[in-house]
Amino acid sequence: MVQSKIELFDKELADKAELFKVLAHPARLQILKFLSQTSNCITGDISDELPLGRTTVNQHLKELKNAGLIQGHIEGVKKMYCLEPLRMKEMKQLLGAFLEEIQPGDGYVCG
Repeated sequence: MVQSKIELFDKELADKAELFKVLAHPARLQILKFLSQTSNCITGDISDELPLGRTTVNQHLKELKNAGLIQGHIEGVKKMYCLEPLRMKEMKQLLGAFLEEIQPGDGYVCG
């Protein structure tokens, strides 16, 4: 059996990389930013808020939903989208802890 390169790394690190990968596209960041500026779930087509086609936006929404960062459901003929608060808090903690972990020490010199 051939082992994928990602399996060579610690599972926790691989899980972080998968989550952070979801953030690696400006459209997804814009969607998260847009949803954070609303006080509740929004209805309608988020593609009206982005310079992308509806199909492309839906693909990005699917990635965000699969990562658990947003909720999306249908009520009648309306699509509802909002942030997933617990997952967003978890992601903030993970990212913050990782950035703290990789901070160079006081005596760090490069070059």
